[in-house]
Amino acid sequence: MKNTDELLAAVLAGDHGPRPADLVATSVFWVHHGTRLAGGNTTYLNQYVLVRLGGSFGACAFEAGEVDATICRDASGSSLDALLREGPRPLRIAALDACLSAARPHREAPEAEPVTLPAGTPETRALARDAAIAGLLDIEAGARVGLIGVVNPLVAAIRERGGDPLLCDFNLRTTQWGDPVTDDMHEVLDTADAVVATGMTLSNGSFDTVVARCRERGKPLVVYAQTGSAVARAFLGTGVTGLSAEPFPFSQFNAEPTVLYRYRSAAAR
Repeated sequence: MKNTDELLAAVLAGDHGPRPADLVATSVFWVHHGTRLAGGNTTYLNQYVLVRLGGSFGACAFEAGEVDATICRDASGSSLDALLREGPRPLRIAALDACLSAARPHREAPEAEPVTLPAGTPETRALARDAAIAGLLDIEAGARVGLIGVVNPLVAAIRERGGDPLLCDFNLRTTQWGDPVTDDMHEVLDTADAVVATGMTLSNGSFDTVVARCRERGKPLVVYAQTGSAVARAFLGTGVTGLSAEPFPFSQFNAEPTVLYRYRSAAAR
């Protein structure tokens, strides 16, 4: 699979499960929340649109103003085909994720490694989650690790594995430790020895560029995904070398043990 347009066309054709024209979105809803971890100076503001298809959910984070609450009324009960063809990009990604998740849930994928995040505070759970993500990196000490989508605990986790983070985010300018953050992902993609990218790249349309550049340079790419976790999985072995997939409900909405799923491409095993 080369890009998300090819994947979307294949899903519409029924190549990844039932044809979307035969599927109905049970419900479409959105979640808007903010988080400030103890000891940090950043308030993370996240908005998600979600599509429920039977026993699975598809999710996509979006920027303020891209989607409004009327989408819950207008899209619930629609065919997946209509959502994939006509919705705003975040809704199309969430619908695509729902189709792929329903066809092959993470919990049933034999190649997925379940990782249980412990019960506890947001800080405890975030540290465990980001350590699991960083554990997908196979790097030497001093390797430059591009991080596209900055979360402070993940910066710390990369450093603990010996990496030198190169940071890119559209909304942050520094980390809590004062590290500079660029908004130009090409500065990172052209120089990093390995790249870690959030599923938010699917929402803002930069995912295909990230995958293509890592593929061209022969550099490992780890994706940490709440947004589009099953979409990113489709690119394992064709640009994506590792994936931390966290299906809804996400870890930040629960204080009890929850499971994320780690994948490694054949080349990365």
